[in-house]
Amino acid sequence: MSEKAGNGRTRPSFSVQEALDFHVQGRPGKLEITATKPMATQRDLSLAYSPGVAEPVKAIAEDPSRAFDYTARGNLVAVISNGTSILGLGNLGALASKPVMEGKAVLFKRFADVDSIDIEVDTEDPEEFINCVKLLGPSFGGINLEDIKAPECFIIESKLRELMDIPVFHDDQHGTAIIALAGIINALHLTGRDMKTTRLVCNGAGAAGIACIELAKAYGFAPENVILCDTKGVVYKGRTEGMNQWKSAHAVETDMRTLADAMVGADVFFGVSAKGALTPEMVASMAPNPIIFAMANPDPEITPEEVAAIRDDAIMATGRSDYPNQINNVLGFPYIFRGALDVQATTINDAMKIAAAEALAELARQDVPDDVVAAYQGARPRYGKEYIIPVPFDPRLISAVPVAVAKAAMDTGVARKPILNFERYAQELSARRDPIAATFQRIHERVRRNPKRVVFAEGEEEQVMRAAVSYANQGLGTAILLGRDEQIRETARIAGVDLDRSGIEIVNARIAHDRATVYANFLYERLQRKGYLFRDCQRMINNDRNHFAACMVALGDADAMVTGVTRNYSTALEDVRRVIDTRPGHRVIGASIVLARGRTVIVADSAVHDMPNAEEIADIAEEAAKFARRMGYEPQVAMLAYSTFGHPQGERSAKVIEAVQILDKRHVDFEYDGEMAADVALNPKLMEQYPFCRLSGPANVLIMPAYHAASISTKMLQELGGSTVIGPMLVGLNKPVQIVPMNAKDSDIVNMAAFAAYTAA
Repeated sequence: MSEKAGNGRTRPSFSVQEALDFHVQGRPGKLEITATKPMATQRDLSLAYSPGVAEPVKAIAEDPSRAFDYTARGNLVAVISNGTSILGLGNLGALASKPVMEGKAVLFKRFADVDSIDIEVDTEDPEEFINCVKLLGPSFGGINLEDIKAPECFIIESKLRELMDIPVFHDDQHGTAIIALAGIINALHLTGRDMKTTRLVCNGAGAAGIACIELAKAYGFAPENVILCDTKGVVYKGRTEGMNQWKSAHAVETDMRTLADAMVGADVFFGVSAKGALTPEMVASMAPNPIIFAMANPDPEITPEEVAAIRDDAIMATGRSDYPNQINNVLGFPYIFRGALDVQATTINDAMKIAAAEALAELARQDVPDDVVAAYQGARPRYGKEYIIPVPFDPRLISAVPVAVAKAAMDTGVARKPILNFERYAQELSARRDPIAATFQRIHERVRRNPKRVVFAEGEEEQVMRAAVSYANQGLGTAILLGRDEQIRETARIAGVDLDRSGIEIVNARIAHDRATVYANFLYERLQRKGYLFRDCQRMINNDRNHFAACMVALGDADAMVTGVTRNYSTALEDVRRVIDTRPGHRVIGASIVLARGRTVIVADSAVHDMPNAEEIADIAEEAAKFARRMGYEPQVAMLAYSTFGHPQGERSAKVIEAVQILDKRHVDFEYDGEMAADVALNPKLMEQYPFCRLSGPANVLIMPAYHAASISTKMLQELGGSTVIGPMLVGLNKPVQIVPMNAKDSDIVNMAAFAAYTAA
């Protein structure tokens, strides 16, 4: 039902200790603050603070709206809670809610590039809470209320919306309502129902339930056809037990008294209550083609399996990520605030919520792009009973929902900064998205649907064991730890790593006699004319885990392999290439993914070819372009040198110029040009000085003239900060192998293992 609902599986994909370790590793928590302006010189500091900061201070004092120009206010949301209703855990207090509020802030940034800060207010008195938040108004562009119990949440949100001139949005109410409405729009369309005659029963009269039926009525459901139920039964006119003003507003004239009564002939069921609240008998009594949204956390009111056993004509949605049609708030709140902030809206009104729901519904009806298909193991989801709501990692969300919200804000007169060009705005929104995180999420989702056996060659290393456990826990497949059984188990015991679980295997290369001989014969057949004796091959298989692991993959005993923690990249690659060939028609290269301030650039070759000639540079460019497309990007390839289109002249640029000419003759199907310096390739203003340049925009694939240039530049970017470098990813081998940097973290190893599994088609 919310982004938390995605965690509502009966068997979590992580242990308690892993969850605690995740939050404590590195800097405690999940947030940090970074400066957006240079702070390198005394002049920088003088501009950032005294005396330079006095100028924007005076400008804002004269015109308060200038705060959106001179400060971060326009992209800053406060995530605020008092901890009275944390997840499904209840009232645990303000401080206990902080990890959840930090997590919410991370989701804002991850999905919509909205900066946010968590604030925990230590009071259960609504008036104290309201006064506190009201006084914080000048700091923020919006307020996201979270995990506040009903009915206080209604009072707090209503009063703050009155008092503040920025959006105030209680996501536990409206987030669920918006995503549910999107699903209902499509479910009604699929079943041919008229909204005005459709009968909806909502079980649960808390924050989410009230919001769901209020938005449904605002959208066009007839009030007399909407029945609200709570633990006492139907909310009817004249009822006194367990009533309050918010329930009373939705009381109807009816003889029905129980949920079972209300469900007879009902078209739609909204559940925001508890496991088991909807019985099979109630489902059987519903109208033909019933629509059942069982959104209780962590377990739905009824499961899809239970419904399927009763009838085959139902459309189901739940709050869980392991069933189709997840009602997930992360589809809403980041993008709703994104649109509201970008027009400097004074509120988030019903029109904006409905616009968001309609945008989501429309998106589900469109053809699904390839990068969403990847998460479905190549099966393209199509609009229908099991796909009425987009998935959270759909890259189109960022350019669809905020646009709709911004338009609605303008149409209803709550926008202070209208958008003049919505096509350009949509393009700017797409550029904000972080494709790397989305790419790895897609990769993980695809592998979960087609789990793979991955051999971790350095199984005696603690971080490798942790990575293997995480790989198995995430449902990615079987993790095979290669090493001495007793050594692995002793290290695991000391480190507190639990290897006694499904999905973990230990293989001892020294005593795996049945396969060791097969591997030695296989290796000898490959190397006997390259100066190797049979006993050399036996020694490599018995003593070197890279050779053993590579043979496992080559002969089908494992699907993929990851190594590199204990030896340098080139040595590991040399070991692997004795066993595994280059894929026909390809060239083995290293491709690193660099993420810097929302931009993603692929750098090649960053691992294999030291001083490539022109032909090899052209090959690297083609391989890198294929890799870019596999990762979901349309390649714009820049062939880099220290010179740009002949200036300054030098013999080292000659091979880059020749590589461009070779690509011309090959008639490749991607944009490319060179030779050019890196700043020209990446800076559109500099590129404008060369109107003949073939690239239609800044490059996203950089082909380095030599391995050392790629290695130096990516490592420098990573160590100086502000950039994330993933890889190098090994591309072009006939079998999936990835080599991590020495001393890689367990999270890096898991990602590389997942990528290796992803490519094990």
